[in-house]
Amino acid sequence: MTIFLKIQSCLRQIISTRLWNYSIASIIMLNTVVLGAETYPALMNTYGPTLNLAEEVIICIFIAELTLRFIADGWGFFKKPWSIFDFLVVAVALIPSQNAFGALRAARALRVLRLISIFPKFRIVIEGLIIAIPGIAAIGAVMAIILCVFGLMASMMYGASYPAWFGNLHLSIFSLFQIMTLEGWPDIVRTIMQDRPYAWIFFVTYILIATFSVLNLFIAVIVEAMQRNHSLEENNDNQSEKIDRIDNKLDFIINFLKK
Repeated sequence: MTIFLKIQSCLRQIISTRLWNYSIASIIMLNTVVLGAETYPALMNTYGPTLNLAEEVIICIFIAELTLRFIADGWGFFKKPWSIFDFLVVAVALIPSQNAFGALRAARALRVLRLISIFPKFRIVIEGLIIAIPGIAAIGAVMAIILCVFGLMASMMYGASYPAWFGNLHLSIFSLFQIMTLEGWPDIVRTIMQDRPYAWIFFVTYILIATFSVLNLFIAVIVEAMQRNHSLEENNDNQSEKIDRIDNKLDFIINFLKK
């Protein structure tokens, strides 16, 4: 048992090194290059067997890496969300790609996302986005209400004259969503203004509310969540350092007493 604990400790030290992380990141990027090359028929005709062999070797490396991490962490491996994420991404590659599971072959591209789990800065960004989901959902609900209200108004005012854009509610919402992205909205508005000179008031008001106000709220919520998550990460790092210092002092005291 003592030998196993020593092996676990040694593996944890190896896995936590930058060299290990950069090596895995390099393999992930190599895997991305291989998957990208497979999308070109000319390359597959010439180097198909080599690319398939490279992919199989890379999958074996990923499996070996996850196995070492499982040995190092024990069942605690499955208590870490990012470890579960890595496990699922790699597990997809082991599912047969024939018949009903053929669509899962495209999921191999998810292996690129493993870069996120390797680098802490990437993880902070994703965790910040997850923390921001409640705020984003609330703003999304407000955005849906605004689209619905302006969609009804647009259908009532312009539906009869421009049915392709505002003939019913769902067409109006689609057109207003396009206008919200500022894609081609001058063409729509100028066409309507040929018959309704003051139509610009409605559309400019909508753009000011939907694009410049509500969408900026999305950005504000995400930035605030990322700052909060970054602060939590710093606090956790400080606590980990304190715990490590306490452990070192306890080890020193225990070794001193044994003498």
